Amino acid sequence: MSFLPSLNPTPAFPKHYGGPYPVGTVDIEIPVSELPSVAPTPDSSITTVSFRVFYPCESPHSSPKPVYWIPDPQHGYVSAYARFLGASSKLSQVIAYFPRLLYHITIPAVRNAKVLAAPTESKRWPVVVFSHGLGGSRNAYSHLLGSLSSYGIVAIAPEHREGSAPISYIKQGNGAEPVHVDYRSIPHTPSREVEEARDEQLKIRLWELGLVHEALLMIDKGAKLSNIASEASSKKTEVQNELLTFGALLDVHRPGSISWAGHSFGAATVYQFVKSVFYCPSDPGLQNSGAYHPLYVPADDSSIRSQITPQSTVALLDLWTLPLRSAATTWLWRKPLPCYESSGGANVLVILSEAFFKWRGNLISTKQAVSADPSGDRRHDPAKSRPHIFYPFKTAHVSQSDFGILFPWATKKFMKAEEPERTLKLNVLAILELMRQNGKDIASLSEADRHAVLEQVQGTANGHAISNVMHQKHGHANGSLHQSKQASPAEIDMLSPQSSIRGWVPVSVDVEDKPGEATNEKTGSDADPSEAVMESEVMNSNEDHENESHHTPE
Repeated sequence: MSFLPSLNPTPAFPKHYGGPYPVGTVDIEIPVSELPSVAPTPDSSITTVSFRVFYPCESPHSSPKPVYWIPDPQHGYVSAYARFLGASSKLSQVIAYFPRLLYHITIPAVRNAKVLAAPTESKRWPVVVFSHGLGGSRNAYSHLLGSLSSYGIVAIAPEHREGSAPISYIKQGNGAEPVHVDYRSIPHTPSREVEEARDEQLKIRLWELGLVHEALLMIDKGAKLSNIASEASSKKTEVQNELLTFGALLDVHRPGSISWAGHSFGAATVYQFVKSVFYCPSDPGLQNSGAYHPLYVPADDSSIRSQITPQSTVALLDLWTLPLRSAATTWLWRKPLPCYESSGGANVLVILSEAFFKWRGNLISTKQAVSADPSGDRRHDPAKSRPHIFYPFKTAHVSQSDFGILFPWATKKFMKAEEPERTLKLNVLAILELMRQNGKDIASLSEADRHAVLEQVQGTANGHAISNVMHQKHGHANGSLHQSKQASPAEIDMLSPQSSIRGWVPVSVDVEDKPGEATNEKTGSDADPSEAVMESEVMNSNEDHENESHHTPE
């Protein structure tokens, strides 16, 4: 680690997000007892649901208190990350070099700011719920989600309490010490024991997403909910007012209005969530027969049952498919995503890191998962629109999280990942375009940022030309930051298979690679990226992925 002293020792985010809106953030933790019970509780020790919200906000009139990336208690979180990464991990050595400097990393969002009135046709902001992966937390994807919010999206980042975060704290709200949930180390080699352990984690994750959905409905309706998050103001009425400012501003009631996204295990979580809700068995005989053991069964009259529709937008970043291949849920695996009950996969986006693209077994399973026929290896049904699958060059698994942008020199040296800020920008713009093309009313690029964003994404050679096209077609003469839902954002061409964006590679959904599209012919150790899942067991093991790539449900 001799190169560290020559560097600026304090990791930092870019000072500004890319979109036209200031971004506010609030940490929310609500007692489960205050929310409707729409599904059986898998773990009674989890007494709250915790999530951070990023949202378009009014410009602050004074300098607010900073939002620290490492939450309180900071020492507990830093120690947990060091344990999670493992003593031999390179990132662990980075953290160990300046642990106290990590305490000062701040998220460039305004703490507890007032929500901006939505200029959309519905007068409500689009909402996306984002599930974190192994080693993640409600803060670990702050730059991705803050960037989305800067374009007019309310982004919800739950913190899962089933042992996938390095550590999580369940606050009691009565002055008692919080209950901490430590990381749960589960092997990645497929076995019945591993399947059962991941199923137990997914049961909690899906239940938590259901609680988040209920919380959003109540917050939008102006319900008075307790917020016991440690970051909240000590003035209880002020905290309550911060939640009440979201009232009637969230587009969460219309069927299919909420977008669902996640990274790695989080991508598997939202994938399993939308399918579990959509295909929730009404026939008890299916469960009684032992053919399917559902992980999440919301009540027939629950609002989430009407929220998930074939129009629900789904974005999967580095989908990790092992948790989806349990024998207990094989029946569900064989069902396609809800979109295929309608016109097809145009509302589904998969963004892979290059590391996951080279992981051959997981790539094949990912293609199956988002196809019209996950049960077989047939080519994509030409009668249905295709899902969008891309990967950016020279990217690692952590490139889609805050770790890539905070530790660019470490990820470049140890994971061969480059241009971390540009990588996140590609992910952001692709998700934005997916949402726009599926009817979400989102701001187009601001006049001030348009040239810089396009030049960063497309390169100097054609940045000017595309900027001019967007200026003509998006109609900014009236000063509006928003484009109508009918306007096409295709000028950036993020979702086109013929895209010419530098380093942005389209991937065929066909299990057998299609001539003319990106292919992956690597096998063996070359197809087993050491950074595939950000965990010490996997970082130090090539055997786990090799075994996993050959796994099929029993």
